[in-house]
Amino acid sequence: MIDAALDPWLRQSADRYGTPCFVYFTAPIEARIAALDHAFGGRFDLSFAVKANPNPAMLAWLAPRIPLLDISSIGEMRLALRSGWDAARLSFTGPAKRDAELAEAIAAGIGELVVESPREAVAANAIARSMGRRQAVLIRINPDAVPRGFGDQMAGSPSPFGIDVEQTAEALPLILALPHLRVRGFHIYSGTQCLRADAVVENYRTFIALFRHLAEAHGLAPDKLVFGSGLGIPYHEGDTPIDLDAVVAGITPALDALRANPRFARTRLALELGRYLVGEAGYFVTRVVSIKESRGSRIALCDGGMNNHLPASGLFGMVIRRAYKMHKVGGEGPTEKVDVTGPLCTSIDRLAGGIDLPNLEPGDLIAVHNSGAYGLTASPMHFISHQPPVEVMVDAVAIRAIPRDWAAHCQPLPARLVDHDAA
Repeated sequence: MIDAALDPWLRQSADRYGTPCFVYFTAPIEARIAALDHAFGGRFDLSFAVKANPNPAMLAWLAPRIPLLDISSIGEMRLALRSGWDAARLSFTGPAKRDAELAEAIAAGIGELVVESPREAVAANAIARSMGRRQAVLIRINPDAVPRGFGDQMAGSPSPFGIDVEQTAEALPLILALPHLRVRGFHIYSGTQCLRADAVVENYRTFIALFRHLAEAHGLAPDKLVFGSGLGIPYHEGDTPIDLDAVVAGITPALDALRANPRFARTRLALELGRYLVGEAGYFVTRVVSIKESRGSRIALCDGGMNNHLPASGLFGMVIRRAYKMHKVGGEGPTEKVDVTGPLCTSIDRLAGGIDLPNLEPGDLIAVHNSGAYGLTASPMHFISHQPPVEVMVDAVAIRAIPRDWAAHCQPLPARLVDHDAA
């Protein structure tokens, strides 16, 4: 789908529901799911990281289309269950899970707790014992190196995530000995937002080597291994999309060799994705309120800014600010340099500086690309108390607003949604 073909939908969304708004197109997501399944030949089950886009309508739409969901808080678990997901299809990551969260997840029948420390494992074991259960867990491992090319590295240095690989000889026997936990396998997510196929392949080979070593060293035949995908999307002008075919060609022999080992013959392999699945399918649409000429610069003052889309402002872990790709909706003709700013009373509320866009006037719409992941819920939307933007979904049936109840997902689930008697 090219941007010009999407413009009527973006304009209709803005006119019908107001701006600023996020617009999500389901067709590109469905195409990406199909492309991943085809490329890997069914070697991976896909798992969606809810933190990338926790809109309940998005989760409900994904439920029949991918097998697994990864949550990072009890609020995300409640959202998933309310959106039609079975708790058994969920895994729960996060480095600082509180006892109350562990208890609610275990009571709900969570598929796996991803334990990130011996302390967490001991706490989960005590809670499972108090409920008369044996809880399935995955052990998150923190490798000692990450290849160059990942936008955010979660391993290879001091990290809150997982158990450092050099500590596994001591930590794993302790966890394996806990009688109310059943270790089903391992989880590694060591880097994200990578556009280099060779780096992703090298990272996956590191995962496989660690999975082999740990399983053999501790006598395990894992039921499940989670590969943190790390697959990136081209946010900025000049970015080259990752070559998925090159990733597949580079790692398929190693995956097949792993499965040929009797120890891993029945192992389920999961590929955990977030932005790669939904990021490019979303647009943030903001309307130009006024134009200002200031000391040689032309500034488009818009009704949405960093309060709605912090990552697009360059303040979401970006070392060097680079503007997201964006375009003027329905805009053609000669371009001019313009700064794009939001409505907040702070100088850091800037979505782009000196970007080339067709001439902008009050009332025009700007669409920020790659906004389907880490947009609204990664942003300080309460700052200066502007009303939250509307979220819109465009699917094969209709264009519709998909509002969320911002407080409801933080509330405990009704008893009927929590299976306190699950085995």
